[in-house]
Amino acid sequence: MGQFEYIARQLMIVAGVIMIVFGLFGNILNILVFTNWSRSRTTRNNQLKKIRTSNSPLYLLTSSIANFIVIAYAVTTRILFDGYQYPVTQNNMVFLCKLRFYCLHTFDTISWVCLCMAMFDRYLVSSREVRLRQLSRTRQETKIIILFIICLIGLHSIPIAIYYEVSKFGQCIIYSTSYLYYYRYTFQIFLHGIIPIIIFSILGFLTFTQLKMIRNIQNINKNLNVDKQLSRMFLLMSITIVLSSIPYTVENIYYLIFADSSQQQTSYVFFFHILSSILFYTNAVWSFYVYYISTPNFRMQVQKIIFCKKDLNRFMNNQIHTITTLQ
Repeated sequence: MGQFEYIARQLMIVAGVIMIVFGLFGNILNILVFTNWSRSRTTRNNQLKKIRTSNSPLYLLTSSIANFIVIAYAVTTRILFDGYQYPVTQNNMVFLCKLRFYCLHTFDTISWVCLCMAMFDRYLVSSREVRLRQLSRTRQETKIIILFIICLIGLHSIPIAIYYEVSKFGQCIIYSTSYLYYYRYTFQIFLHGIIPIIIFSILGFLTFTQLKMIRNIQNINKNLNVDKQLSRMFLLMSITIVLSSIPYTVENIYYLIFADSSQQQTSYVFFFHILSSILFYTNAVWSFYVYYISTPNFRMQVQKIIFCKKDLNRFMNNQIHTITTLQ
């Protein structure tokens, strides 16, 4: 083992442990906050019951649960592989190969898809156009959509658990050439690279445009402060995901171009693999800290949970938008 490779493995261990500690802590708080925010609430005014409210917390709750699984399982095993060079055998192949890669691709995809849905739902609900606001789904319909997303992605990832095997060198590998190319293009390059970059770039642009609109009319309607906070939060998340997905996409395109080539085995390539892996998992780790920094109401809710304060004014009570008065 060269010195450069040794540094890369130590970096994976140190960064991985930090990500596990901060990631699990953050996503536990995410789950508690979004569970509170996603509870059904009744309105005092019967006329307001027909107004659709944001279902973003339901999507964000699902995304946080998926992130928790990714960190607890995928990041831990990644440290074993890249940090400690833990060998895979026939005895632990199911846990370290088949189940590991199935959970990684399933829950990571569920996470970013639900985040996209949360951003899109927020864009619809806080739009000034009645036509767009009416496209937002009800709470019950949102639950059905989330269940459909989980089932569809879970079923699509089943072949991963079937085709992953262990090589004679103690590494996880797919021997089927046809499925290997499908796996590289569909999962690694598109589902975890190009598609999230494109979608979050578009949603980020829409969110940025909407944020400028909210700033212009905030003096007219002070209740729009809620929309401003959430729009800023989603904008930061979209920027984070786009930036962290680029190195992972570049790495997998490189592996596809130089497949079965000795060039992909150099210590420099391995070091880049470590960096891209760390950045790839930051989406699941730092979501809580992006929410906490960008959203004052989220900070208040977290402080109430940590210090066991009574929740007198729940944030999502403000989710019935008075923006209709501006029409």
